[in-house]
Amino acid sequence: MKAVVQDRYGPPEVLHIEEVERPVPKDDEILIRVRASTVSQTDTHARRPDPFLWRFAFGLRRPRSRTLGVELAGEVEAVGAAVREFKVADEVFGHPSRYFGAHAEYICVSERAALAPIPVGMSLDEAAAVCDGGSQALDALRKAEVGEGRRIVIYGASGSLGTAAVQLAKHFGAHVTAVCGTDHVELVRSLGADEVVDYRQQDFTKNGQTYDAIIDAVGKYSFRRGRRALKPGGKYVATDGGRFLLETLAFFVATRFVGSKRVRTAIGRRIKQDVLFFKELIEAGEFRAVIDRRYPMEQVVEAHRYVETWHKAGNVVLTIATDTG
Repeated sequence: MKAVVQDRYGPPEVLHIEEVERPVPKDDEILIRVRASTVSQTDTHARRPDPFLWRFAFGLRRPRSRTLGVELAGEVEAVGAAVREFKVADEVFGHPSRYFGAHAEYICVSERAALAPIPVGMSLDEAAAVCDGGSQALDALRKAEVGEGRRIVIYGASGSLGTAAVQLAKHFGAHVTAVCGTDHVELVRSLGADEVVDYRQQDFTKNGQTYDAIIDAVGKYSFRRGRRALKPGGKYVATDGGRFLLETLAFFVATRFVGSKRVRTAIGRRIKQDVLFFKELIEAGEFRAVIDRRYPMEQVVEAHRYVETWHKAGNVVLTIATDTG
């Protein structure tokens, strides 16, 4: 089978397609023929890696995982002897059992992994673009204690995490102020945001309002800049190890002892219950996957380049056409 692999860290050009051995499912695993995945900011972080601290998670000298890809949608090709939940030809979506591995024609996933049947009426490439941003958004909203009547800011509301967070926050009854660039104002408004702020035109911290929580969905904001807009007891939630990583970690510790405002971090959970939750929301018409561009697997380098512009709206899908010959 074909897979996107890398043997060293570096720019997008370190990625290449290689013939590798097709995996065989264990008794409690299913073999999935992958039809679509996404190229996420997590993939680009792990490929470089940047910041350097990512090396402690993904391999100090070289990548621990040769194949990236943190979410998928596809068809069950084979099942292990002990599998009861899925059968051959089922269409499924969710996360790999291991953190990466979805940028390949086939992957083995545990039956107990964060995996579920795709929502009724949803295409495979749309289903592939739900779980990564969605799971991170859910975690961030939980850390922010978002609920009925809470006023929150989502900074970077047009990305994968941001577009999911806007929709989920409205589902939970929050008042959402979404911050994004000029080109994406109408998209974010269409997702249900109560207010949309173009960060190129306005600083939301200077509008005289205060908020229960600020979620930085892109790693380009900081607690230091936003804290004046937080109410007493407010939460600042960081979701990406961007250029403010060390500052965020310092405030994470400091705010535990000083003042009432708190810094929290969210990286997303991978549990079946959350994937099933998304399935229900989608089928009820309360959540949709936002897709910016689609690239075939053979153009994975171009896909990474585009994601690294930080201008994508929602998700970048990687389509995988399996060679059945």
